[in-house]
This record gives sequence, structure tokens and C-alpha cells, in this order.
Amino acid sequence: MQQPAAAGALTPLLRVRHLGFRWPNGGKALEHCNLEISRPGLWMLVGGNGSGKSTLLRLLAGLLQPSSGSLTCSCTPALVFQNPDHQLLLPSCSSDLQLGLPPGLDARERRLAVQQALALVGLAGLEDRPIHSLSGGQKQRLAIAGAVASGASLLLLDEPTALLDPASQEEILALMAQLTRRREQPLTALWVTHRLEELERCDGAALMHNGKAGSWQSGHALRQQLERQLGALPGGGAKR
Repeated sequence: MQQPAAAGALTPLLRVRHLGFRWPNGGKALEHCNLEISRPGLWMLVGGNGSGKSTLLRLLAGLLQPSSGSLTCSCTPALVFQNPDHQLLLPSCSSDLQLGLPPGLDARERRLAVQQALALVGLAGLEDRPIHSLSGGQKQRLAIAGAVASGASLLLLDEPTALLDPASQEEILALMAQLTRRREQPLTALWVTHRLEELERCDGAALMHNGKAGSWQSGHALRQQLERQLGALPGGGAKR
């Protein structure tokens, strides 16, 4: 699947070239991994456990340093964890969002930024709501709001629906589709998933295997390919 270049863009938003990463024990997580994103959208990575998906996200977020290769990114990245409880640190929605706001804002600007971020993810009016009282889906939307409020334009989402009920899964998918396709300042999102049905909602999908990312293709085509492979396995009912 060939990505059209972003209008006026001279370089891709994200370019990974021959990226490698080894754990301290010498085990390889990534080897000669190549990946390129040239325009905003909802891009998905799918692959088995140990294929390198989560490691790649952490390298892009700057939490790990590559052992070899290069990565260049013209976006500001932010990681959204599978479990929002691992990144929501303060007691209320407003206080948690305030923590990640860019420096230099006065009190009025900070208050407005919090209100805008909450409205963006469908949580308008919940500034004073205790985080512990939110549902799992609301917590994940708050984590996304925090990433956007921090100034991030590249969201790295590591199985963000894995712990949610079906209704909340759909809400998060719909929210990210909206944010990555809005007319003004669309976000770029790289979404790791195990759920093949989620591939139907993306702008492009790639399969990761043995520390390498395959070429972009349509999510529907990749889902069909993987379902055929799963159906060919003994028993024909591999868990997704």
C-alpha cells in the first residue's frame, strides 16, 4: 500500500531505517526494521507476542535507545499505555492534564487548554471528576487527552482497547479515527493491536514478525490474509 505524500511535505513524518534493538542479555527485539509514515492517519501494527511491536513504540517514544539503525520523526510523540492507570498520576482529571501541559502558560491559558483537551475526547465538564470514579473507557480517553494537551502530534498506542469492554473499544477506535482525520491539525497515530477486527478502521496496516515490519497494506487485506492463515492451522480456531 503506497502512502500519498503529505501536501507540501519534503520528508516523511516518521522514518525508521534498519532499526535494531538488543536487550542487555543480548536478545534481539528488532533487527533491520524499516517503517515510514508520510501523512497523518490511523496506522496499525499487528503481530504475535515477541514480534517487536511494543519495543518499537518505546523506541519511537524515546524510552529506549536503538542498538543500530536510525529513526527520524518530525512529530512530537507521546505513548498511550494499554492500562491507563499506569499513566494517570494525579487525583482529578484537571490536575492530571495540568501535569503534562507545555511550560509558559498562564493560569487562564492552562484552564482553557484543559477544557479543550477534555472536550476533544468527549469528557467536557469533568475537570473536577476524581479519576478513580471514571470508567475504563473514560480513563483511556483521558490518557489520550493528556497526550494531546502535552503538544504531541504522534500518538503511540500500545493495545489501547485490550482492557476495555466492546462498547468502550468502539468509542476509542471512533475517537482516534476522528482525531486523525479532522480537517485542521489531524493527528498521526501508530496503534498496536491483536484484534484483527480493528484493522478494518485504519488507514494502513503492517505485520510485524521477528523484529521487522512488513509493507503497508489495507487493513481489510491484512485481516483477510491473517484469518486465512489462522484458518489453516490445526483446529482452525486460533485465538486472536
